Amino acid sequence: MKKRKICIVLTTRGNYAKMKSVINEIQKNPNLELQVIIGGMVVLEKYGRLLKTIKEETKIVVDRTINFVIEGESLATMAKSSGLAVSEFSTAFEDLKPDIVIVIADRFECLPIALAAAYMNIAVAHVEGGEVSGSIDESIRHAITKLSHIHLPASIDAATRIEKMGEDPNSIFHVGGTSMDVIRELDLDNLSPVRQYQNEYGMGPIIEILPKKYLILIQHPVTTEYDANLTNMNETIEAIKLLSMPTIWVMPNMDAGANNINKAVRRFREADAPENIHFFKSLPIEVYSPLLRNAACILGNSSSGIRESAFLGTPTVNIGTRQNGRERSKNVKDVNYSKNEIVAAVKSQINHGSYEPDFIFGDGYAAKKIVDILSNCSISIQKTITY
Repeated sequence: MKKRKICIVLTTRGNYAKMKSVINEIQKNPNLELQVIIGGMVVLEKYGRLLKTIKEETKIVVDRTINFVIEGESLATMAKSSGLAVSEFSTAFEDLKPDIVIVIADRFECLPIALAAAYMNIAVAHVEGGEVSGSIDESIRHAITKLSHIHLPASIDAATRIEKMGEDPNSIFHVGGTSMDVIRELDLDNLSPVRQYQNEYGMGPIIEILPKKYLILIQHPVTTEYDANLTNMNETIEAIKLLSMPTIWVMPNMDAGANNINKAVRRFREADAPENIHFFKSLPIEVYSPLLRNAACILGNSSSGIRESAFLGTPTVNIGTRQNGRERSKNVKDVNYSKNEIVAAVKSQINHGSYEPDFIFGDGYAAKKIVDILSNCSISIQKTITY
């Protein structure tokens, strides 16, 4: 029996976290052959040491390295990077000839990946489709759904939404979120890797990490609020000053508007940042998960404050519109871009303490389901809307 070639594209720290368990399961399956392409944030030093993590620490064989990001983090460079990605991934797919390309969620570079594969009659398996979210991500996610042939949503509501979009019910498989698989296997009480990581990486003073005594901050740009990102970030910075708690701050992704956020953070660090904040470009999921589990609260607009925090029961303060409409657990409080609202919500969440874990986005057993589906499902690249 000929092995099915499954191609996984890793472009961000989040992609890698979500695909680590899937990669492991593919490698164990005798009917599948793994192909890995890396690009985007993964190959840019300014976004952290992801390339070293993937190539050296995991020993994954990388089949292609693609440089498609035009730096500048503006609306125009994001659009141009997407165009370049179509060209570069088409060449890679032509060489590697995968049977299935796995496309993840809703990032801007995932749409050209899906487009290239679909144009080349390669089946697209979409992980985390069907969800609602803010920014341009909402449109990208649903566009990828319409280009995809196999749907692997993380929640029941998302699966239902995909079917309402006219997709064949036989192509929709509710599997849960894959990052929870990795988290489930970690020692979440062990914070020593976080302490060690501060000594080796990041910027700023080494801060003491005690359970429920620190904050996590991750605030990404919102592309549809491009001109407001600097102002919005400044509100969060003022809130951090008022809260005056030890904080682990993870820098933003490469979406349009990141330069404005980085500018606000740089001014803060150089002017009056307190001695209780440590900044990281990125964190591996093995370090980030116990950090998230033991935080007093996570604030910002990262999806991990909606998804993984629900699995762990960590209090979340979600700022602004980036996660608008996404399903939530009880652990999330939503606020506007207002320092006073942010401070009040964080204090309220700290007073509440941990929430009961909620498996709305998966129970930690998604990867094996996905790999069984990819190994056994029938593949048809001809799509027909069902209504």
